[in-house]
Amino acid sequence: MDNSEKVSATSPSSGDEFKDVIKGLIKLLMLVIFLGTIFIWVLMPTLVYRTKWLNPVMRTEFGTSTFFGAIGLTFFMFMFPMVLMACLGCLYLHLKKQKNTTHHLAREKITDGGVFAAMKRPMLVKGPLGIVSATELILLAMFVALLLWNFFMYMRNAFPTITPQSAAKHHQKLWQARLEAMAIRIGLVGNCCLAFLFIPVVRGSSLLPVVGLTSESSIKYHIWLGHMLMTLFTAHGLCFIVYWASMHEISQMVSWGKTEMSNVAGEITLLSGLVMWATTYPSIRRRFFEVFFYSHYLYIVFMLFYVLHVGVAFCFITFPGFYIFMVDRFLRFLQSRDNIRLSSARVLPSDTVELTFFKNKGLVYNPTSILFVNIPSISKLQWHPFSITSSSNLEADKLSIVIKSEGKWSKKLYEMLSSSDHIDSSLSVSVEGPYGPTSTDFLRHESLVMVSGGSGITPFISIIRDLIAITQTTTCEIPKITLICAFKNASDIAMLDLILPTSGLELSSDLNIQIEAFITKEKEPRNEETQKIRTIWFKPNLSDKPISAILGPNSWLCLAAILSSSTLIFMIIIGVMTRYYIYPIDQNKNKYNATSRSILYLLVLCVSIMVTSSAAVLWNKKKYNVESSKQVQNVDVPSPTFSPSSWAYREIESTPQESLVQCTNLHFGERPNLKKILLETKGSSVGVMVCGPKKMRQKVAKICSSGLAENLHFESISFSW
Repeated sequence: MDNSEKVSATSPSSGDEFKDVIKGLIKLLMLVIFLGTIFIWVLMPTLVYRTKWLNPVMRTEFGTSTFFGAIGLTFFMFMFPMVLMACLGCLYLHLKKQKNTTHHLAREKITDGGVFAAMKRPMLVKGPLGIVSATELILLAMFVALLLWNFFMYMRNAFPTITPQSAAKHHQKLWQARLEAMAIRIGLVGNCCLAFLFIPVVRGSSLLPVVGLTSESSIKYHIWLGHMLMTLFTAHGLCFIVYWASMHEISQMVSWGKTEMSNVAGEITLLSGLVMWATTYPSIRRRFFEVFFYSHYLYIVFMLFYVLHVGVAFCFITFPGFYIFMVDRFLRFLQSRDNIRLSSARVLPSDTVELTFFKNKGLVYNPTSILFVNIPSISKLQWHPFSITSSSNLEADKLSIVIKSEGKWSKKLYEMLSSSDHIDSSLSVSVEGPYGPTSTDFLRHESLVMVSGGSGITPFISIIRDLIAITQTTTCEIPKITLICAFKNASDIAMLDLILPTSGLELSSDLNIQIEAFITKEKEPRNEETQKIRTIWFKPNLSDKPISAILGPNSWLCLAAILSSSTLIFMIIIGVMTRYYIYPIDQNKNKYNATSRSILYLLVLCVSIMVTSSAAVLWNKKKYNVESSKQVQNVDVPSPTFSPSSWAYREIESTPQESLVQCTNLHFGERPNLKKILLETKGSSVGVMVCGPKKMRQKVAKICSSGLAENLHFESISFSW
């Protein structure tokens, strides 16, 4: 692009300023709703909640309702606010998406090195929690304090009412009565963890991006909540088993009450949770990933029998996060039904494959996004996340991912592609995503240092490609880039060829980039004949489709419509059904079968989600699939080709890869001195990103948190933390 055609970063227009005000008001309203929800959780175990608010006010308003009955209370207190927050988040992200991100970031430089910068730095580097910032540690401590507050307040209010006389009326000893009371309260505290458990794993969440998070970066919060939840639920179950054994009522373990809590359902919930919990042990998860993956489908059993155990009225206290997860999960299911058109594959000598898909030109994503991939010929159930290496700003109709053969699934894929001379239409691929940050702040830094180990280079390829696109379209200042990549073998250097797309684009002179590649286990280059990159072109099916956003270009507005309409439909159906079917039998006195009621309400909720989501997806496909149908055609497919890796030839003719070779230094038989490199990097703001082995991430985090340099801003990129 000619320099005269480049767009300069300008000051914000009045329209942008108005949107900023609206976004600020939306975030403020979301904060008020969130704090109100937390306030209810703080108030729940107190006598004030039960005697001053719940009984005289809320139960009078909702408990006698002939349309909603007892569920109206918990639905409007807990589920409705969370759904409202999610809808407001969608509106916020829609307004944010409309704004020109490049211009916005170009005028904001990081100059603050005070309290806020310190709060974002890693505080804990090693330990069971992983790499944790001061902000995360404070929030974790506050959540643990909330759990302890709930437990002690429940016990403080319950124990004084338990006397030898009251225990004798139920044929109990004093310690048995207290044990029963404690078991119940432990379960109530565990519900607080369950209420937030599913929020971090909602991939298309409208809540996480509002506070600058993604589902990948929030996985650790899901893990923390899962450990706390299962600890509390296990203690809850064990206390009841001890209580029943001491009372000679062990038969209670197989009871399934018609109008009361079902103990069998609770035991099934606990057992399914224990299986999932056991497989999350790091060594099991790494060595037997399939066991970990398949066992986590037990979350369906866990949540179903949890509802049957506590009853539908009580479950709405903990259901909001799971409801948003259900909407997201069904949308992912609908997206995964399509077979995606593959354009090509580059087979590298480092047991690595780059897959390139066709995508809808309207699909836009940010660097460091990921794509979940399923190949039925390898496994019909397994989905694996891979970093996207392409840039939607640079390659409008293509999307690429890189897969390193490290596990059983990826090794089968590599063997399939490397051993075949011809790939026909039999290779069926489905995808979910892409998922990633709603915005990036790379331009806010004066310098970027990206540290990678092995295949950890893949998210940085997308960043470099995106910055190349920015140099072609704007005149804003681009940060100086230092890419430090460590590889075990010389063959892995071929991954650097993936920095530039197959279109033959050269590095712009406006991009100041320096690559330092370290080969740790070899002291000299291999024979150049072994450095071959094989390109395979795929023959598509007419039924194949390019990757597209499941809800179209206005996905956030569509998601808000799905959340709000499915909730409204659920309320209407439940209201009518309760008034004219359940209430005549029940009379709000718990006479109706609790299991039947729970299953009925869950079916209505699922149908509401399925109908609204399917309608939104079909409407978007009908409206935006014109381009998709034009992209998928039977075309002449070139034969597989071979090309030498740039790194096998240090003196080559003028090619697009030559510009990449010239800015690269190869270091054989040594490891990077990360401390020296980071501390010597100049600039008032240095963005430090790391993706690779755990020890590498910890080492970089330790340097950034040491206080030796105030200008280092750390960010770890890792799906499994």
